Amino acid sequence: MDLHNFLNKLNTESESIEFTDTIAVIEANYDYAPSTFTNGNVTNEAGQNEGSCKIIAFAMLNNLSVEQTLHCFGKYYREEVLNDPDGESHQNIRQFIKNGYTGISFEREALRRKN
Repeated sequence: MDLHNFLNKLNTESESIEFTDTIAVIEANYDYAPSTFTNGNVTNEAGQNEGSCKIIAFAMLNNLSVEQTLHCFGKYYREEVLNDPDGESHQNIRQFIKNGYTGISFEREALRRKN
C-alpha cells in the first residue's frame, strides 16, 4: 500500500490498520535512523523499541492525531492495551495515551522521506 492510500485508510477505516501495515508503509517511504527517544516517563535507547520509534516519528511527520497514531499500532493498541487497561505491556503505547505528543522528544531525526 502506498503512503497516500494508507493515510486515506487511516482516516476512513482506522480500526482495520495493523502494525505490520504501518511498518511496511514507513519502510517503503522513509529512511530510518535509530534514535533515542523519550515517551512520557519511558526512555528508549537508540535501536530499542524501533516499532514505536518509527510509528511515532511517522505520525509526527504526517500530523496524525493521537487517535490515528494509536491505531497505527494495530492489535497491540486495540486488543492488548485497551483490553488490559491496568497492564504493564506496551509502555510506549500506554505513555502515548497518557501524554500524547507533549511527552515525546527525539534525540535526532528518526525518519527522513525517501527521494
